[in-house]
Amino acid sequence: MRIAQVAPLYESVPPKYYGGTERVVSYLTEELVRRSHDVTLFASGDSVTKAHLVAACRRSLRSDKHCQNQMAHHFVILERLFQRAAEFDIIHFHIDYLHFPLSRRELITHVTTLHGRLDIPDLIRCTKSFRICL
Repeated sequence: MRIAQVAPLYESVPPKYYGGTERVVSYLTEELVRRSHDVTLFASGDSVTKAHLVAACRRSLRSDKHCQNQMAHHFVILERLFQRAAEFDIIHFHIDYLHFPLSRRELITHVTTLHGRLDIPDLIRCTKSFRICL
């Protein structure tokens, strides 16, 4: 199976310091590769993986003193992903809800893992707007 994993860019995958989401993405990605899936990891350039790595930035944004707008890099990675979306059987997003407007309009098979709290009223409103079940 051809799988894309989309990680947040704040920390490397796996994280060098704090980074629960990035650690989960790393474990999952490496296990999928071990099971002979063709995996592409969209993450920061300092990530270490046996999957194919597509980087939107040279290093994790938290450690980049020159980065002034972290969100801009996430839109770069989404653009790179959606340019290649047809190459994947499934796309697994770990970047909260940033991709909702795009993935809703594209004919792609995808899954989203929200790694934070799910009971925040603003998030509930967002998921209802996009008809996402929690």
